[in-house]
Amino acid sequence: MSTEVYETHDVDAAEQLLSELFTPVRLHVSGGTGSMRLARTRLGAHASLNRFTFGMGYTTQGPALGVIPIGRIRAGTVTNCYDGHEHDSGPGDVMISLPPDRDWQGIAANLDSETVYLDPVLLAQVADGPPRTGPVLRFTENRPISAAAARRWSDTYDYVLTTVDTLPADTGTMLTGSLARLLTATALTVFPNNARTDPTSADRHDAHPATVRRAVAFIDTNACTDISIADIAAACHVTIRTVQLAFRRHLDTTPAAYLRRARLAGAHHDLRTTDPRTATVAAIAARWGFPNHSRFTATYRATYGVPPSHTLRHD
Repeated sequence: MSTEVYETHDVDAAEQLLSELFTPVRLHVSGGTGSMRLARTRLGAHASLNRFTFGMGYTTQGPALGVIPIGRIRAGTVTNCYDGHEHDSGPGDVMISLPPDRDWQGIAANLDSETVYLDPVLLAQVADGPPRTGPVLRFTENRPISAAAARRWSDTYDYVLTTVDTLPADTGTMLTGSLARLLTATALTVFPNNARTDPTSADRHDAHPATVRRAVAFIDTNACTDISIADIAAACHVTIRTVQLAFRRHLDTTPAAYLRRARLAGAHHDLRTTDPRTATVAAIAARWGFPNHSRFTATYRATYGVPPSHTLRHD
C-alpha cells in the first residue's frame, strides 16, 4: 500500500500541512523552530493510520476534527484540552485524543504518536448498522476499560500496521475496508461507549429464515466486493443484531464467518481456473480479502486438504 510521508523543518509549513490534511489549526512553537514528520496511510474512505513525530515543543488549537482520533504515545507528552478539562498522556498511553465534535487546544513536547482517525459513520455502521434510533453512538470515556484492553488495541494496531506494510500499492478496497472495520470493532471493545449489544424484541422477531435467505443471497452475490455486516443488514432491512441472531439461530454460525467462507470459495475458484504462469497465491488471496499469506494457507489447507499452491498448479 502507499504511505504518504511529509517532512518539514518550517513551522509555517507544518501548520499549513496539518490544516490541509485534517482541520484548520494554529501552531505555536517554543523558540520558533522545530521539525515535523507525518507518515499517513489511508484505509479506504473512512479511516487512516497516522504517525506524527514532532521534534519540538508546541501549543496548538483548532475546531472539531469531525473524526475520532485514537492515539498511542511512543515518546514525548501531550495535554489535550476540551470541555474545560485537561487530559495528559505520555509514553505507552492509549487514548481517544479528542471527541469528534469539540473545539480543542493541545500542548505537546517532542511528541511521537501513532493515531488512527476513524469516521463516526464507520463507527455507527460497525456497532449498529443503519438506521440508528435513539442517542447518537459515542464513546463515553477517553481511556481503555482496562490495561488488557489497551494491550488489545496495541496488538490490533500492530497487526494492521504490519499488514499494510506488506500489501502492494494497488491493493483494492476490500482489504483496506476490512482493516478499517477491524480497528473500529476493536475500539468498541476497548473504550467505554453507548453502543447497544443485546437484541431487542424487534430483532428477535425479524431473525427468521427469510432474513437468512436474503443475507446469504446478498453475500454470495457480493463476496468479491468490500461489504460489511452493516451492508448485509441494510440489504435485508434489519439491524446488525438481527442478522447475527438469525445466522446463529438458523445456521449455527455468524454472518462474518459465512462471508469468510464465501470469499475462501471465491479464492478456491480463482486458484483452480487462473493461469499459474501469470498469477500468484498471494495476489489471489489479497483479491479475496486475505492479507496474511500463512493464515490463508492454513485456512485453505484445513478446508480443501491441500495448500493453495497445489491448487494453483492444477496438480
